[in-house]
Amino acid sequence: MTTTDLRAAASTASSVSADPAPWHPEEFEQRLRGLAASRYHDRHPFNQRMHEGALSRGELRMWVANRFYYQTNIPIKDALILSKLQETAHRRSWIRRIQDHDGVTDADGGIERWLRLGEAVGLDRSELTDHRHLLPGVRLAVDGYVNFCRNHSALEAVASSLTELCAPSIMLTRLDTFPQHYPWITAEGLGYFESRVLQGRRDGSEALAWIKEWARTRTLQNQALAALSFKCDVLWTLLDSIQQATSEQPQ
Repeated sequence: MTTTDLRAAASTASSVSADPAPWHPEEFEQRLRGLAASRYHDRHPFNQRMHEGALSRGELRMWVANRFYYQTNIPIKDALILSKLQETAHRRSWIRRIQDHDGVTDADGGIERWLRLGEAVGLDRSELTDHRHLLPGVRLAVDGYVNFCRNHSALEAVASSLTELCAPSIMLTRLDTFPQHYPWITAEGLGYFESRVLQGRRDGSEALAWIKEWARTRTLQNQALAALSFKCDVLWTLLDSIQQATSEQPQ
């Protein structure tokens, strides 16, 4: 072994020894859940106004149109994550997420259900599919998330999906409040929210189990927490852009 090799080995050993002991898996889970709960976009003023029934039809349409860009990119980011998974069982499981959004046929899937939501709030499908209402800030946030999943490790990309831990709650809130505050939206338009309750519970639990298994050092655990924090920022920034745009429009 050369002097350079010895120095490199010593540096590695020093780094390992300097890394604090990993959190116990249950404590790590609590930290992940706590981060998601405290940073999730259900706390954003726009979502709070939505659930209180304070949004105008124009504001709801702007949200639906812009969120569609996020919806169409979910299977793309999931395909990028799929390509990083080394275990056959993991790939078999993760590919289901792509099918959940793209559908097995043209008549099903999350994207199709979001198009129906668009129609229910008064938007033509073409207004969604050509992204004519897409705001620059929303495009930047969503593209940034896709690139994060493209450029980071499988652990970080999967950890970024852990906002799913909070998704069922916000979907149930919308199923409860939309018929009360926005009765002009047909029940068929709420199908996306209904489907995501069970899917979110399943996906969140699965990703959490993987991350707890993979993140066996404090460094990896912190990477997972940082990835989840980034995803929370993406969702928050998306709503910031919509809120600013709608506040500048006549109601």
